[in-house]
Amino acid sequence: MNFKEKLKLSLGEDVVKDDEETLLRYSKDSSDHPPILPSVVILPRIPITPRGSGTSLTGGSIPSEGGAVISLERMNKIKEIDEENLTATVEPGVITGDLINEVEKFNLFYPPDPASLQSCTIGGNVAENAGGPRAFKYGTTKNYVLEIEAVIKNGERIRIGKKTKKWVVGYDLPSLFVGSEEL
Repeated sequence: MNFKEKLKLSLGEDVVKDDEETLLRYSKDSSDHPPILPSVVILPRIPITPRGSGTSLTGGSIPSEGGAVISLERMNKIKEIDEENLTATVEPGVITGDLINEVEKFNLFYPPDPASLQSCTIGGNVAENAGGPRAFKYGTTKNYVLEIEAVIKNGERIRIGKKTKKWVVGYDLPSLFVGSEEL
């Protein structure tokens, strides 16, 4: 029995979808990024709480009663550091201190420095709008997030913002997510 069959058996065929129509629908969003076909789509019936390293002081990583926790700690890749455009693309489980150390290798600087920077994750920093002592001079996480890819409460995958500092068309939607404790 393969992974998808085990998921269907334990969660139900109405929760685990792998038919072509569903996979195609969830392979893209409204962005100009090319579609990527998932292996499976899971439509849970219970509340899902994403969790990084659990360093939040506001209870952001505590699940709803009867819900499930999805740990993002293995989503810890720094996908790209773009020296020319002064950007980094990271997964939510990247440890903040690791990002700071990595960008310094390129003579770059990532200012947010929460007290738990050696164990907290970027995803949590975004959800909490983390700062640290350098925030007084350089600002908090919201000042450095240009684009967010997220799954919202109804299960829809969205990408908001642009990977450039000078996009001026439309609303600054990433700022609505940063600090919302909803990521």
